[in-house]
Amino acid sequence: MMLFLTSLESIVPIIALIVLGYFLQVKGLFHNDFGNDLSKLIMNVAMPVSIFVSVLKYLTLEKLISLSGGLIYTFIAFALGYIVAFLSVKAFKVAPGRRGTVINTFVNANTIFIGLPLNIALFGDDALAYFLIYYITNTISTWTLGVFLMTSDSKDGKKKQESHFDWKRLLPAPLLGFIVSVVFLVINIPLPSFVSSTLGYIGGLTTPLSLVYIGIVLAKAGIKTIRFDKDSIVALIGRFIVAPVLMFLVLKLMAPGMVTAEYQTFMIQSATPALAVLPILANQGDGDVEFATNIVTLSTVLFVIVIPILQTIIG
Repeated sequence: MMLFLTSLESIVPIIALIVLGYFLQVKGLFHNDFGNDLSKLIMNVAMPVSIFVSVLKYLTLEKLISLSGGLIYTFIAFALGYIVAFLSVKAFKVAPGRRGTVINTFVNANTIFIGLPLNIALFGDDALAYFLIYYITNTISTWTLGVFLMTSDSKDGKKKQESHFDWKRLLPAPLLGFIVSVVFLVINIPLPSFVSSTLGYIGGLTTPLSLVYIGIVLAKAGIKTIRFDKDSIVALIGRFIVAPVLMFLVLKLMAPGMVTAEYQTFMIQSATPALAVLPILANQGDGDVEFATNIVTLSTVLFVIVIPILQTIIG
């Protein structure tokens, strides 16, 4: 019962912010193009700053080196996740514009806003270092292959044609934020307190604005777009069944003597909901934004049921 309440507490603020965005859009407080402007603010400013601040706040170079084994295991699990996801997209004939969302849902999770507070509530601050290992893998995966798949998956099945190589596609702003943060870790560059506070405020905009954006998309598409269809079921099975199973197999076969807290952290994080920024990424790639919104909403709601079950299984 306590575990269920902890999961519920993590979900309620998320649902509230989505409802807020939905309500404000329905009431006409936002202009029609506000959603697009909001997505640009999140992707190009708030998100890279959020990643930069999070890495410097929760990670040190010494921790990164000492826990490098965990990085290997999580990268292997993620790689297997991509393979299974690609095969599933082909086997179940997922529609163009939805493929990037489905693959990302299989592999990448909402670690910071949902995964972090839940991990601390379940396992305490002692497990924070293990969470950071998963966070690093998730961040690199999301902002390299994950974002490429989203922004190159249009509803008409055609990739955007470009006359020259787009370096922004190779190095999106959020990934640059992560790279810069690692440089700061390696060189051990201290941040003045006023700079850290300012960046903290900017980075803190990411998740709430992303959730408000989801509400805006829901309002424009209509609440009836939330449904279970073939593609959404494939994505949800990937998030809540395939990803945890792959993580379990990797850890049991490659790291049978792993510390219990590390094992539990990796398992719980592998089943957290889909990324809140998926609708924004889908919008950038001319993908199915309504479908991405549906996946984020459904996975967030179902998370309350899935996590207590998974926690019971892993002990």
